[in-house]
Amino acid sequence: MQTKVIKLDANKPDESIIKEAAGIVDTGGLVAFPTETVYGIACRVKNDSLTKLDNLKVRGLEKYYTLHISKKNDLKKYVPTVGLKAQKLIKNAWPGPLTIVFELDHNDINKQRNSLDNEVFEGLYKDNSIGIRCPDNEIASILLRETKCAVVAPSANITNHPPAVKAEQVLAQLSGKIDLLLDGGLCKYQKSSSVVKIGKKGLQILRLGVYSEEQLQSLSEVKFLFVCTGNTCRSPMAEGMFRKYLAEKFCCDIDYLDKIGYKISSAGIMGITGVPASREAITACAAKGIDIKAHRSTALSQQSVDESDVIFAMARMHRESIAALSSEGADKCMLLAENEDIPDPIGQSQQVYNECADLIEKAVIKRIGELVK
Repeated sequence: MQTKVIKLDANKPDESIIKEAAGIVDTGGLVAFPTETVYGIACRVKNDSLTKLDNLKVRGLEKYYTLHISKKNDLKKYVPTVGLKAQKLIKNAWPGPLTIVFELDHNDINKQRNSLDNEVFEGLYKDNSIGIRCPDNEIASILLRETKCAVVAPSANITNHPPAVKAEQVLAQLSGKIDLLLDGGLCKYQKSSSVVKIGKKGLQILRLGVYSEEQLQSLSEVKFLFVCTGNTCRSPMAEGMFRKYLAEKFCCDIDYLDKIGYKISSAGIMGITGVPASREAITACAAKGIDIKAHRSTALSQQSVDESDVIFAMARMHRESIAALSSEGADKCMLLAENEDIPDPIGQSQQVYNECADLIEKAVIKRIGELVK
């Protein structure tokens, strides 16, 4: 086989040529193409093509390849349920030099097994997980968009050899072994993508690449904000309970939540700062094993709204205040107790505070079950 080489303008690539390349992939051929990290080999997810790719890469059969998609929305075809940390990573890092390995639960795996062609399912999923990348390169994006089949794209090199970051390096290893090489010049980063796994253990870094560990932790950090009126009763109780039950969800200490990328805070629309939680709120939480004595009130601000990923309002009036501060805030804010306001217990008996705490606890447990998989 003689490898055909076509040089493309990386900034204005000829789409007609890339469509022809997509047709080669769809009919079982192998096409090398540039990404922002290294060159990859596009291969359709069918057994005959994957076997050809295995032989080319000299790669063990126990390893699975990473699915490549053209745009973020393509993800939902392969991962029905996307958790908050994954959503945050996708928002911040896709398209880009990041591969995400998604862990799917039993129900989602069965759903995928029933909805996808068997060869595609068997070729992409391993141990209830799938690796996916959405590259930030115009040539790669068009190629993946124009293919009619699922496409994997390992680096364009023989296993244990250096990845290729320019067309000449691809040819040095794979000339005569692939059908076509789309030469888009030197890759932007010239190093492999970072790889993370997201599942029951939170974020696991499998390979450092373009992104550092610190950057990955920052990109995946999820911030919850609870809002009430003065930030001395309802929202401090909700914040404390959310910390407790989220830590239980992840089987970790409360103090460890920050380290695994979950930030939880509260604020009040009245603008009061530095005031402790009310004595009755402290007592109601203490009865549930939650300590909020160190809490001090914080004023709600546009910055705190914009920086948060999920905002829980205790009542409709709080949600309206959040929407007035930030148009983005309205889209990520919801009532903690679904369609009900949680009544303000301020100035009332301990019994009323205890009942309020019970309402908040029930709502918090439900919300964590919905949001954190």
